[in-house]
Amino acid sequence: MLPLRVLVADDHRLFRQGLIGLLHTRPELARVVGEAASGREAVECARTLHPDVILLDIMMPDGDGLAAAHQIHEFLPSTAIVMLTASELSEHLYEAVQLGAAGYLLKSLDASELFDLLESVAHGDAALTRAMAARLLKAVASHTFHADAGEEALTERETDVLRLVAQGASNLQIAEQLCVSVNTIKVHLRNILNKLQLHNRTQAAAFAVRRGIVSPPPTEA
Repeated sequence: MLPLRVLVADDHRLFRQGLIGLLHTRPELARVVGEAASGREAVECARTLHPDVILLDIMMPDGDGLAAAHQIHEFLPSTAIVMLTASELSEHLYEAVQLGAAGYLLKSLDASELFDLLESVAHGDAALTRAMAARLLKAVASHTFHADAGEEALTERETDVLRLVAQGASNLQIAEQLCVSVNTIKVHLRNILNKLQLHNRTQAAAFAVRRGIVSPPPTEA
């Protein structure tokens, strides 16, 4: 696996440089190709550098991270945009997912957790901690996604795959459980996203919760 080409966008120089230094310790996983200090710079760098992954803060000057994510997703739909922010607002998390973000991480996470989640992104999985995934599913359960198509359009096997995606299983885990290849799961997942008019597996998981295909996670004590 080639290292991910990463763009780091954060207006706090000390944090940005610290993050870049941290990523340099795992050259086999990530290679920093650029940095930006505002939403506008993030869009410009993305347009020029075509990174695989963008670690994008939300609260930035000259266009916030969510606005930048919206613009970038339009011309680089295959680039994984991972929000890396101090914001724990459910509205930010929900909007990021709706915009097609591949992940939502808090700056309080530790280095090993960040690397694990970047590896997940490299394999096409979502970058969400368990806590943020639980928060997202609860938020989605009380909102409405505007999907024209419903789960009725899915085949029985696609519904099985969707259920496992919503339970947090990776493509490999789903393939092993359903006794098929990972490539077959990728095809099923692509068909699911097309039929439901969604952008990524995080949105698919949220859709499954809203439609009652799986139950939302229990509330923590």
